[in-house]
Amino acid sequence: MTDLLPRSLLIALAVQFVSQAIKFLGHSLRLGRPSWRHLVTFGGMPSAHSAFVTAVAVAVGVSTGFASDVFAVAAVFGCIVIFDAYKLRGNVQKQAKVLNRLQASSLQESERVLVNEWVGHSVPEVAAGIALALAVATPLALWWK
Repeated sequence: MTDLLPRSLLIALAVQFVSQAIKFLGHSLRLGRPSWRHLVTFGGMPSAHSAFVTAVAVAVGVSTGFASDVFAVAAVFGCIVIFDAYKLRGNVQKQAKVLNRLQASSLQESERVLVNEWVGHSVPEVAAGIALALAVATPLALWWK
């Protein structure tokens, strides 16, 4: 399989899966039933965006060296994605909540088009995603090196 996909991508995908599994398990336990949508949904704890890009940067850093240009590119793009997940998507989430409240107060139920309110990330969610990636990707990358 590593002939088809780079190790860094496989490690990042593994971390992504773990992140979504944590969301699924957490919400399923809270609801008392399986919450299948949390396997693929955006937002929530931990940030899968942050986990995914941190994992790929760690895996690239371990395989090519943390002083390599490839690691620098992975780290820069990872920072952009993390900032986007927090700031931009966080603002989209706030706007979605306002839009949904406005619709609820001014439109008939049949006219409402609810906007997804669960798209952004808070600082703790981003930090948890980064911590998860460091905890899972680092040993995987070192072992697979």
